[in-house]
Amino acid sequence: MTIRQADKSDLPRLRELRDEFQQELARPHFLHEPWEAVAAEVEETISDGVVLIAEDDGAPVGYALASLVPETPIRGHLYDFFVRADARKRGIGVALVAELAKELRERGVTHLSLDVGVDNDGARRLYDRLGFFPYETFMVAALDDVERRLDPADRPSSAASTHVQTDDESGVRRALEQFMPRLGRSEWTEVFATQQGWVTVVDELCDRDRSAQRRVATELSERMGTPVIALALEEGAVVRYLAFERGRMVDEYLSVPSYYGELNKADEISLSANATMMSRLTGAEPAQVRAVVRTASSPAGLPPARELVEQIAGVFGLETRIDR
Repeated sequence: MTIRQADKSDLPRLRELRDEFQQELARPHFLHEPWEAVAAEVEETISDGVVLIAEDDGAPVGYALASLVPETPIRGHLYDFFVRADARKRGIGVALVAELAKELRERGVTHLSLDVGVDNDGARRLYDRLGFFPYETFMVAALDDVERRLDPADRPSSAASTHVQTDDESGVRRALEQFMPRLGRSEWTEVFATQQGWVTVVDELCDRDRSAQRRVATELSERMGTPVIALALEEGAVVRYLAFERGRMVDEYLSVPSYYGELNKADEISLSANATMMSRLTGAEPAQVRAVVRTASSPAGLPPARELVEQIAGVFGLETRIDR
């Protein structure tokens, strides 16, 4: 395996690798950047930054692109980095970063920054091992959702319940006491142990703020080391759940995927229930999950949302406690 500086004759190889990377990332349409949109930036980086290609027997297996940040010239930014799946776990990624660091240091750079997807576990482990730490968070929201939240006067209220697969009610309470104050001001929080082997959390902040419920579910799943399902009746019209395992979201469902704005087909499909995953997490029969946890193009194509949320909870063996 060799690593070398790229030049403009390597643009076809870089495009091939980058297209493969984009397919693997499977980003939502509003984050997709085709080659035509970045080709000029890549050429500029070849001239003014650092572009490296890793090759195995002459075939390209990975690349790294880093620009020098004009506003902070002592910082380089690794904005594109990829190693082909069949070439991983051979030290190629580490070798690319090592060569990149060497090239940047020769140009007076003292710090290296980068972006990484929250669900890109392999890359995050590598960066953690190399000493990178989170400094800020990149966030995205649909304008339709932002506008709904900016003008809540005409928006029906929502209700949520978060379910932890454990019988350790006191452990759930302790975890909530530790991290809930960081999330925002909540008027009340209630915790219930159920007969089905889940502890249910209902909270005023989570009722009105889906992002708060997502963070609560993530924290509980990571700290308790168990599956957590964040279930919500949103605006009295649609049902959503987020399923977490050891702090990582493994499934998301929205009964009307296009309720908050038009989506492409891939994004709509991604908001359907994963019956196999939910069966593994909850013990529900996959066929029953498929029959009950359905999607439609409008709320009219499904049972009333309040009925649907109870049906879905029943399939998973949960007690919603959202009658408020």
